[in-house]
Amino acid sequence: MMPASVPLTRDLVLIGGGHAHALVLRMWGMDPLPGARLTVIDPNPVAPYTGMLPGLVAGHYRREELEIDLVRLARFAGARLIVGAVTGIDAGAGRVTVAGRGEIGFDVASVDVGIHSGMPQVPGFAEHGVAAKPLGPFAGAWEEFLRRVADGAAPQAAVIGGGIAGIELAMAMAYRLRGIAGRAEVTLIERSAEIAPGAPVIRPRLTRACVAAGVRIVTGGDVAQVTGAGVILGDGTEIAAGFVAGAAGARAHGWLAKTALPVTADGFLRVGADLRVEGQEAIFAAGDCAHLTHAPRPKAGVYAVRAAPVLRDNLRAVLSGGTTRAFHPQRDYLKLISLGEKSALAEKMGMAFGGPLLWRLKDRIDRKFMVQFGDLPVMGAAEAPAVRALGDLGPEPLCGGCGAKVAPGVLSAVLAQERPPSRADIVTGPGDDAAVIMVGGVRQVLTTDHLRGFTEDLGVMARIAALHALGDVWAMGAKPQAALVSVTVPRMSEGLQARTMAEIMAQAGEALRASGAEIVGGHSTLGAEANIGFTVTGLLERDAITVAGARVGDALILTRPIGSGVLLAAEMRGLADGRDIAALLAALQVPQGAAAEILLGAHAMTDVTGFGLAGHLMAICRASGVAAEVDLAAVPVYDGAEALAAVGVRSTIWAANVAAAPVTGGAGARVALLHDPQTAGGMLAAVDGGEAEELVERLRAAGHAAAVIGRVVAGPVGIRVSQKR
Repeated sequence: MMPASVPLTRDLVLIGGGHAHALVLRMWGMDPLPGARLTVIDPNPVAPYTGMLPGLVAGHYRREELEIDLVRLARFAGARLIVGAVTGIDAGAGRVTVAGRGEIGFDVASVDVGIHSGMPQVPGFAEHGVAAKPLGPFAGAWEEFLRRVADGAAPQAAVIGGGIAGIELAMAMAYRLRGIAGRAEVTLIERSAEIAPGAPVIRPRLTRACVAAGVRIVTGGDVAQVTGAGVILGDGTEIAAGFVAGAAGARAHGWLAKTALPVTADGFLRVGADLRVEGQEAIFAAGDCAHLTHAPRPKAGVYAVRAAPVLRDNLRAVLSGGTTRAFHPQRDYLKLISLGEKSALAEKMGMAFGGPLLWRLKDRIDRKFMVQFGDLPVMGAAEAPAVRALGDLGPEPLCGGCGAKVAPGVLSAVLAQERPPSRADIVTGPGDDAAVIMVGGVRQVLTTDHLRGFTEDLGVMARIAALHALGDVWAMGAKPQAALVSVTVPRMSEGLQARTMAEIMAQAGEALRASGAEIVGGHSTLGAEANIGFTVTGLLERDAITVAGARVGDALILTRPIGSGVLLAAEMRGLADGRDIAALLAALQVPQGAAAEILLGAHAMTDVTGFGLAGHLMAICRASGVAAEVDLAAVPVYDGAEALAAVGVRSTIWAANVAAAPVTGGAGARVALLHDPQTAGGMLAAVDGGEAEELVERLRAAGHAAAVIGRVVAGPVGIRVSQKR
């Protein structure tokens, strides 16, 4: 978010994480426009650089080498990333519709969603084939096919489409399959009379390269059907293939034609010289999804890359009242075509040449493009005052979520000074997950939770914060009843306030209503940064489950992995893998009401939040007068968290958590994670040892990553760790 001194006034939404938008995000991070709130929407947390796809297929690159981490890039740009698929644009209303999320408002928008190579018109392709674009499904299917070949499956593949993209894929497949199986049967199927119909200059050399690579070329091949056994042509010819790829042409995403925006006959957005969609003042488009009406060009990534600076400048101009400029694409460009092995063919201005040196050139160009998204520049921070009061809070910025909690020792000391409740209708006071009060003879639980911003997507944050607050209610065995909302949003215009509050209330309301609770009121204010909290009530139909009932011999069940604090701290510092962060945020949006219902027979239960697994387990031990043994190997951990903990990444409250709940018997990254503050953490329950395995099976069947992580034992209050596996 922008500093509080610069109120947010306009929303810029980037639809898609294509090459042009990725470069715009990088440039924006280096020179943001004060007052503009930037949002990027993409179905995935990473965006592929398709120029390296043949190298991936051939085995020259790892998948992560050709993926742009949109989570990290968005953090650098100060943008919020919404992981979701856009299904519509309402230009008049200034709204984008995102599947599973609803509407996102904009003042200015840009579209860079690329193309796809799906073949819905071919019977059986959706079931048995895979499009070369988008990358994610294709790469996953190719990796699975390679595993089958390694296990003895026939190394037979087919590529539908004999253009440049199809030729590159076919030769890359042949190279990789020979390396695994010692042989390859790859067939390239082209509907026209010749392959490379748009490249007559280099067609002879490409044909010879295919023959040398062992690729069978079938021209005039009209595909009639794709089956589990391969491809059937219109004349009845059957081509055996365990992997069928579609690379026949570039297709626009179907939803674009349904937006009422002007499109070409084949569904591409029509844009003018300044990259604005025709007839639109505030909607732009770039990359393969756009058709340059003033200078038509083939679908090639080079044009998206060259358009990025012009797009950035024009977006800023429209947002700030400036003047746009024209994009003048070059007429020709150097085409570098991979030949499977580490060799390439080049063509420009009607001249063709090839060899290993050209592959090295292509590799250098591709890696140079990608490195700019990995080695993001360190932007200067505000200088600390030369003279200030003594005392040091450390160099690291304050974490969000539960990483920003007051230290447990400080909180315990303050609560210890509070006198016990004197009212007869207050059953329990401070110390448990929620207070229990009597209202008209009905037992009601009451709790409050408040989170500092940990993501720029306040809709997602609101949903997680609501589920985080509900955790206290569920942990005591109560059914959610009502909620009050407390929201602080950064200074922004009334229009942005309305959009932001609408997103927050929609997401929070949906989560609360699904749990059985209703929003009954709340409070909102403007402040320096985002904060969202909830006061929640619940109804008890039985005695409350507290932290005081654990018995020697009980098994300890945890319903959710740990490590969210480390991951969120790393993401804030640009150190986390975007895929891990996206997976974490998705997991934190899963409610745990069903898990709590399964664990209603627990002797003691709590939700694991800011004081970490060790801190909340210690609360059970102290209240119950028991000790605990934890099997480190059995504790589930979020992907990426252990590696980050191993290199020293810690949340800001971690050291205080260690001091408040020390453990014995172990060291290392897994022990460190026991003290990691959790946002919307799992249920920790002490249950009858004989029932534990059945409960875990039921929890897993309900979709929870539950595990028995240890047991309650006799002895002095404390926690011992071991690693039994």
